[in-house]
Amino acid sequence: MDNNSQASSGKCPFSHGANTSAASSNDWWPNSLNLDILSQHDTKTNPLDPDFDYAKAFESLDLEAVKQDIRELINSSQDWWPSDYGSYIGMFVRTAWHLAGSYRKQDGRGGANTGNQRFAPLNSWPDNVNTDKGRRLLWPIKKKYGNKLSWGDLIVLAGTVAYDVAGLKTFGFGGGRKDIWHPEKDIYWGDEQEWLAPTANRYASDQDRKSLENPLAAVQMGLIYVNPEGVDGVQDPLRTAQDMRVTFDRMGMDDEETVALTVGGHTVGKAHGNGKAELLGKDVEGADVEFQGLGWHNPEGTGNGPNTMVSGLEGAWTTHPTKWDNEFLYLLFTYEWEKTKSPAGAKQWEPINIKEEDKPVDAHNPNVRRNPMMTDADMALKIDPEYRKIAEGFYKDPARLAEVFARAWYKLTHRDMGPKSRYLGADVPAEDLIWQDPIPAVDYTLSEAEIDELKAKLLNSGLSRSDLITTAWDSARTYRGSDFRGGANGARIRLSPQKDWAGNEPERLAKVLAKLEEIQAGLTKKVSIADLIVLGGTAAVEKAAQAAGVNVKVPFTPGRGDATQEQTDEYSFADLEPTHDGYRNWLKQDYAVQPEEMLLDRTQLMGLTAPEMTVLIGGMRVLDTNYGGAKEGVFTDRVGVLSNDFFVNLTDMNYTWKPVGKNRYEICDRATGAVKWTATRVDLVFGSNSILRSYAEVYAQDDNKEKFVHDFIAAWNKVMNADRFDVK
Repeated sequence: MDNNSQASSGKCPFSHGANTSAASSNDWWPNSLNLDILSQHDTKTNPLDPDFDYAKAFESLDLEAVKQDIRELINSSQDWWPSDYGSYIGMFVRTAWHLAGSYRKQDGRGGANTGNQRFAPLNSWPDNVNTDKGRRLLWPIKKKYGNKLSWGDLIVLAGTVAYDVAGLKTFGFGGGRKDIWHPEKDIYWGDEQEWLAPTANRYASDQDRKSLENPLAAVQMGLIYVNPEGVDGVQDPLRTAQDMRVTFDRMGMDDEETVALTVGGHTVGKAHGNGKAELLGKDVEGADVEFQGLGWHNPEGTGNGPNTMVSGLEGAWTTHPTKWDNEFLYLLFTYEWEKTKSPAGAKQWEPINIKEEDKPVDAHNPNVRRNPMMTDADMALKIDPEYRKIAEGFYKDPARLAEVFARAWYKLTHRDMGPKSRYLGADVPAEDLIWQDPIPAVDYTLSEAEIDELKAKLLNSGLSRSDLITTAWDSARTYRGSDFRGGANGARIRLSPQKDWAGNEPERLAKVLAKLEEIQAGLTKKVSIADLIVLGGTAAVEKAAQAAGVNVKVPFTPGRGDATQEQTDEYSFADLEPTHDGYRNWLKQDYAVQPEEMLLDRTQLMGLTAPEMTVLIGGMRVLDTNYGGAKEGVFTDRVGVLSNDFFVNLTDMNYTWKPVGKNRYEICDRATGAVKWTATRVDLVFGSNSILRSYAEVYAQDDNKEKFVHDFIAAWNKVMNADRFDVK
C-alpha cells in the first residue's frame, strides 16, 4: 500500500519512513486492541520540565490580577474578531460552557479538566464553531501568566469572570486543571462517519429518547447537548424537552439545574447566523496553514462582526445581552412565538408583535433594533409542563434563579475535578457540596509498629487472604482518573448503593465488613474502616509475596476517612457500578463488546499503563481473586502465592488453547490432550496479542521472578492510593 499515492500525484516523490498523517491510521487490523489509550499523555509529549508542579505554580499566581486582566479584555474589542455589543461576555461564557459541557457522568470523561477543546475532535465540532476565536482572544493572558495558569483554568475563569462582569454574583472558582498536549484517544464520542448524522443512529429506539447509546451524552456527534433547531432539525419543543432531560441528566444535572442553566446561558450573548453556512471554510483540523490554526473562515463581507456565522441561528435572546437580568423569562412568557428562519436558513422562533423597546439593538450598530429569538430548547421551557413550572418559579423569583444558576454553573465547570481538596486558589467556596463526594478527615496517625500490629490482627481474623485482597480491590477499583471520583478513600463500599452491587459479591462483602467492624471496635485508636480495608489487602499481598520467597514490605499510607450515607449521592454513584472487571475475571452479563476491550476501558479509567495492567492480571489470578472463586486463568498449582506462574504457563508452548463455549477455553496438554486449566478471553489475550505478549514474556522469564513481585506491589499500591490526593 502506498501511503503517498494521492499526495504524490504530479509531484516529486519523497520517501519518509514515518507514518506522519493521522489519516493513515492502521485500518488493516480492525480488531486490534487500541492499547494507545493506556500510554496517552506520556512524558514525551509534555514540554514542561519533569519536576514542574502545577499546584505550586498556580498558588504563586496573583488571581485578582488575572481577573482584572480578563475584565479589561472583555471590554476591549479586537479588530480581527470584533466583539458583540462591545463585550466578549457572550464569547467567553460560550467558550467555557462548551469546554465544560462535554462532561458525562457515566464514565467521567470530557469536561474542562484537561483543556481538551484545543485539540481534535472537540476543536472542530460543528457546535464549537468559533470557540477557537475565544481561545485565541485569551492568548495574551495565557502568554502573560504562562505556566502558572493552564488553558483549562483560564477558559473556565474567563467564563466565570464574564458572568461577574454581567452582574451575576458568582459562586466561586477553583483552579487545578492540568493541560494535556495531544488529543485524547480514549473518549468514544460516537461511531458516526459524518457530523450531525440522523439521531436515530445513536438510539436503540428513536421513540424512546432515554435509549441514547451509553456513555454518549449528546444527541448527535459534534453537538454538546441537543440540536437548537429541534430533533433532527424538526421544531417540536416537547420532543426537544425529552432530549434535554436525557442529555443534561447525563452530565449530572436535574430538571431545576437544566432550566437554570438554559435560562442563564442564554441571558447573555447572541447566536450568529447572518450569512450562508455553505460558504464557511473548513473546520480547525481541516483548514490549511494560512488560516493560522483557525477554522470556519467566512468569505462574506468582513467574515466577522456583522458577518459572523456560528450555529446559523441569528439574534440575541434578551433585550440587553451583556447584563445578568430576568429578561429571558420576561420575553419568553410575555410574548407568543412563531417559527421563522434566520438569514442562514436555520429554524428558530421569533416573537409576535414585540414592543420596540423590548428588542435588542444590533450587535454592531446601536441605531438598529432586531427581533430577539429562541431556540427549540428555549421554547421547551415554556411548553414542557415540568420545565414550565420551574421556569415560572424563576420568573417570579429572580434572586432564586441567580442563586441556582450560579451554583449550577459552578457545578458545570468543576464537576470533573474530584474532591474539593484538589481545588486551588482563594476563590474556592468553603461549603462542601454533595457532588464533590466529601470525606471526613481523620484525626490519627499510625506508627510502623501500630501498622504491623494491625496487619497481624487482620491476617489472624479468620478472613482468608483472598477475602482481604478482593475487598480492598473492589473498594479501590471504582476510581476514575477521568473525573477523580471513586476509590478506596471514604470506604463507600460499605454504603448504599455500593454494598449491594453484584460485582462486589454482597454476601461475601457483608461478612468481611462485619469482621473489620469487629476489629475496629476492639481498637484503642479508632482506625477508619477505609484504612482497615486497604491494610487488610496490603497485608495479604505481603504474605503472598513472602510465600513466593521474596522478602518485601508492601507500603501502606494511612489517613483514609469514612464517608457517611448522608455524604453520598446514591444517584450519581450508580454510574460507578462495575459491570465487568477483567482483573477479577468477571462479567455481569454477555455484552456486544469483547471482554478484553472492556478491560482496557477500566484500565484507562484507573490510570494504569499496559505493563501495570499485565502484571496486575497475572498477580490477581494466582492470588485467587476471581469473582465467586472461579478458576479461569488460575494457571498455577500454588494458589495464593504471588508467583509468576500465570505468565510461565501462558507462554508455554506445551499447551494448546481450545474454545469450549462463550468466553471459555480449555488449556490442554499438547501431547495428551488432557485439560490442565480453563481460561477466558481476558486471560488469553495476554498470550495472543503481540504487544501484551511482549509484556507477559518479560514476567515469564526466569530472571524476573522478583521483578514480577516488585512490579505487582508497585501497581497494587498505585491502585490503592489513586484517590489519596492528600498525600500526592
